[in-house]
Order: sequence, then structure tokens, then C-alpha cells
Amino acid sequence: MTLYNGTTDPDHHLSNFRSRMYLTDASDAVRCKSFPITLKKTVIKWFDNLPPRSISSFDDLAKKFFARFSIQKDKAKHAPSLLGIRQGERETLCNYMEMFNKTCLDIQNLPTEAAIMGLINGLREGPFSQSISKKHPTSLNEVQERAEKYINMEENSRLGETSKSGFTTQDKNREAKKKEDRHGEKIKKYYNYTPFGCLS
Repeated sequence: MTLYNGTTDPDHHLSNFRSRMYLTDASDAVRCKSFPITLKKTVIKWFDNLPPRSISSFDDLAKKFFARFSIQKDKAKHAPSLLGIRQGERETLCNYMEMFNKTCLDIQNLPTEAAIMGLINGLREGPFSQSISKKHPTSLNEVQERAEKYINMEENSRLGETSKSGFTTQDKNREAKKKEDRHGEKIKKYYNYTPFGCLS
């Protein structure tokens, strides 16, 4: 279990701790004694400064812990926050979909329609945005399946550009180096010569 340093949501830490204690069927006293082991840095100092005999149960300790570190609680995200996600000018569809999906996971009870509209709104102009605006998907699964096709097309297009040029950047650098070496050899070849004697 990751030690709590006071910079993340205390609720997550408490939930993780409680589920582990539940699995071991630990008593209330064991929970109180085990909890400080999951703390570090300034948080352990906070615990050490609690007045003696000020904790009567683990629930009491949890309330005090949460009250002290609640400022770090994650702010709830809502559907309108999806409107801030935009596909960058050079960002691949794959990267955009990953970022969008991560944001969707942070929003509780997100309506499917809101997710689909947010996704369409953030797409930059291109083949996928044109396809999706002509025929609106009805589920997130459909969006994902359709996006996969365009992600593969993007990938194939990038690979095609490399093969059309015939060389990768590394190959071009190697070729240029060979030319330099050959040019250098020619110069060295004629640098040393045997002088002719004077004709009389």
C-alpha cells in the first residue's frame, strides 16, 4: 500500500486502508495501531501530535484524519468539463481518445449522450470528425469501434509516408556519412604523389 504524504485525496487512502483491514478481519484496536504505518512525512508528524487518549475508535481517527487533509480531496468533475478537451493540431486520434476516455472515468454518472457530444465537439476537422457528424453513434462502444478504424488508417498512413520516401531518417544519415567518407578518400588518394624529375 502506498504511504500517504498529505498531497492526495485522503478519502482514497482511507478506502484502501479499510478494504485491506476488512480482508484481514482486523479489530478496531488493530486498525488504530496499523493506520500510522501507512503515513509518512508531515502526516506522521500530525499523527504524533494528536493529544494522548484523544482517539476512542478507528472511526474517530478517520474523521480527524479526513478533517485535517480534506483540502486535498479531489474536486468532482462534471459533464461540462469534457468541453475543455480538444484534439491538438498535430495530436493523433489515438492520443486524443486516450485523454478523453481518462477524463470520462473521472466523471460519475456521465450520460452517454453528453460523452458522445463532448467527444465530437473536441475533434479537429478530419476524416473521423466528418464520418461521425454524418452518422451520430448511439453508444460509446460504437464510438470506440469507429475510432479504431481511423486510428489504424492514421497509423498506416504514417507508415506509408516512411516507405514512399524509401529511407528513414537514420538511413539518410548513414547514406550522407558514406558520401562524406568516399569524398574524403578521394582527396587522400591524390594528396601524396611522387614528384617528377626535371627534364633536361
